[in-house]
Amino acid sequence: MIKATKPNHTEVFTLAVITKDTTSARSFKHLSLIERSMIFALLREGYSLRHIARQLGRHVSTISREVGRGTTTQRRSDWTNYEAYFPETGQSVYEKNRAHNGFQCKLHLAESFLQFAEQKMLHDHWSPDAVVGFCRLQPQWQGKVTVCTKTLYHYIDRCLLKVRNIDLVLKVRRRIKQPRLRKHKRLLGQSIEERPEAILDREEFGHWEIDTVIGLQSGDSALLTITERKTRQEYILPIPKKDAPSVSARLNELMVSLDGNFAAVFRSITADNGSEFAGLDALLRPTNCKVYFAHPYSSWERGTNERHNGLIRRFIPKKTSISKVLPGTILRIQNWCNQLPRKILGYKTPQACFDEELAALS
Repeated sequence: MIKATKPNHTEVFTLAVITKDTTSARSFKHLSLIERSMIFALLREGYSLRHIARQLGRHVSTISREVGRGTTTQRRSDWTNYEAYFPETGQSVYEKNRAHNGFQCKLHLAESFLQFAEQKMLHDHWSPDAVVGFCRLQPQWQGKVTVCTKTLYHYIDRCLLKVRNIDLVLKVRRRIKQPRLRKHKRLLGQSIEERPEAILDREEFGHWEIDTVIGLQSGDSALLTITERKTRQEYILPIPKKDAPSVSARLNELMVSLDGNFAAVFRSITADNGSEFAGLDALLRPTNCKVYFAHPYSSWERGTNERHNGLIRRFIPKKTSISKVLPGTILRIQNWCNQLPRKILGYKTPQACFDEELAALS
């Protein structure tokens, strides 16, 4: 039986509970309706929050928050208002809050979005973040239930989708390499240190980075990769050999294909000090395209181009002979890179941003 007792002739509620549990008690527990009734009784007696906390064995902050949750505005018979704590109100707020906590699975609500995400991740090799960002921009997905990037990764981790972590190419922990500055061994033209700050902030269109992707052997065919720093537009051009004449010949073809717009589209190119770029400065000087060369052993100075080379390696792994890769395959890889939504572009595609810049030039 529960007996109401209180020192100094004040009634409070005490409850003795007999249990045979042998497990250790939790260091905390939620307030019960009985404890809320005790708070109500002690407040009516005029006791402070600290005194109530000592009587219940609780922290004073717990009592303070509970009083705040359970306090409501009441009206007297003379139509004046007053505020008072009621245990029923505190219990009702507590139960409402508890009903909204915990994991809320949206699988059954976002089924169409998740099917679209699976198709893009498995067949088009998009990242989860690219899928989420793309859908947020598309009118057909407005008003429909989707999930955020973190939730999509969570579903993959819990094996709730067809996609597995092994299908996500870049879901690995990578150690960030610290840049190393070494003494110049060779410099084929203007140093990257002379490059204007306007190129560094990526606000101006027409500044590119160039590199080569080698095949199975050093004498094998290679790929000439050129990446625009602002829009991330990518050119992947096969060359018969990794040498200066092959690079110059391929760039000449690119100049012709741009039909007189080369000078407006290519304002500068940043390369490494590889021998294949030895003739780059002389080739582009008549077009007013500036050529800058990065420091040796500093690939991070051409980070955009290196990042795209990593995308190409998803389809053409190392030790693969470039000469055996069909031109149509190379073109499909280029189109995939340029049609991939990028978070840094506001989930637009490089091709869309590149087309906008070309339209602005005309």
